[in-house]
Amino acid sequence: MKTVWAKNALLRDGWANSVQIDIENGLITRLQKDIKPSGFKTNVLISAPSNLHSHTFQRAMAGMTEAKGNPTDSFWTWRKLMYQFLDILTPDDIESIATYAMMEMAETGFAAVAEFHYIHNEKNGVRYSNPAEMTNRIMSAASETGIGLTHLPVLYSQGGIDGRNLEGGQKRFETNLSDINNQISEFSSKKTASDWSYGVAPHSLRAVSKNELDEVIKLFPEHPIHIHIAEQMGEVEEIKNGYGSRPVEWLFNNHHVDKRWCLIHSTHLTEAETANIAKSNAVVGLCPITESSLGDGIFNGINFKKNEGKFGFGTDSNIQIDLRAEMRTFEYSQRLKHQARAVLATEAQSTGRFLHEHASRSAAIALGRKSGCIEVGYYADLAELPHCNPDLEGLTNDMALDSWIFAPNGSSIENLWSAGRHVVKSKVHIKREKIKKDYIETIKKLRSRI
Repeated sequence: MKTVWAKNALLRDGWANSVQIDIENGLITRLQKDIKPSGFKTNVLISAPSNLHSHTFQRAMAGMTEAKGNPTDSFWTWRKLMYQFLDILTPDDIESIATYAMMEMAETGFAAVAEFHYIHNEKNGVRYSNPAEMTNRIMSAASETGIGLTHLPVLYSQGGIDGRNLEGGQKRFETNLSDINNQISEFSSKKTASDWSYGVAPHSLRAVSKNELDEVIKLFPEHPIHIHIAEQMGEVEEIKNGYGSRPVEWLFNNHHVDKRWCLIHSTHLTEAETANIAKSNAVVGLCPITESSLGDGIFNGINFKKNEGKFGFGTDSNIQIDLRAEMRTFEYSQRLKHQARAVLATEAQSTGRFLHEHASRSAAIALGRKSGCIEVGYYADLAELPHCNPDLEGLTNDMALDSWIFAPNGSSIENLWSAGRHVVKSKVHIKREKIKKDYIETIKKLRSRI
């Protein structure tokens, strides 16, 4: 059993002082308030959220796509560059990149990640001798870093809703229902942590057929379903022209969307679609830094909030892995859109408190992970706000959380536990030097191939 004591902690029912947290087998087994210090002592302690959307391999592309490729550079031209980058990646490269990205996630405050995993094959779609080769690489990365994992193998079978064949870099993504089943079977038999779980990810409405979407939903009836949806207007128009309605509208008209679903991006919604998602209890997966980078658009945050919708945060392309920056970018996007300040704050909660609560509780639902708050029976996903930070000096409760998110001095958390595993100590991941060394060697090799 482990014991963590906090001078100030955000529990499920609010802030409390002098809190003792007992942990056994990764779970919180007892909480006591107003207790004398014992065990590992912390200052301000919060629940550590989960990262609900990541493509870890894209971490190695950070900064490589900022030159203008043509007069109308866009998401679609960026995608072509991403496909070209895919051609040079080996399984060893992908494992090294994933490990480094997951380490950075832990250092910035994420205790777990939903890896939206869509590299399944070698270059030109050649199958590996083990169809779950790349699943094993993602598992190795999570094991090395100690981060929690919800593995989401991606179903990706066509180049558009007209059923056209995959081309170029897309061939590394090609999968069928049997492939997904095989990957999940291997994941279940080889996973090394009891808090790891899985779901399934039909990539998008354009990348799977109607029949395949029906079947993959039935394949794992108790597990999360993640899907990219309404990210770009080109996608919205393709679905509208081919299926007769907009992506979210079509999905709700043809499937029962509930809390199992995580709708990634959703940056182009009508008011009716916004309200329907909120009422369905599906979680919206926001990735504000990537959405800004790719020019996706701005989510209908204020109207979604009015309808009590659930949303969490992901790092998607991993060009900047920073939990607080994702939350801050989302809030600022709403301020720009509505020309107002503190637009997500409520009378009972500051902006930071509101953002953190959704980042924690909604992301936990999206991962199918019993986390998201400091409570008995939940995984001990815990983060301590940084020490020796002048912006946080003397602050507690919501003010400490607000200053951590919105003040400028450093993003790293002080300590982080993932299901009780103490993986970040004094702002540094316990295996940082080894992981960093391996990643640098990988980057050197990759850049020599470009």
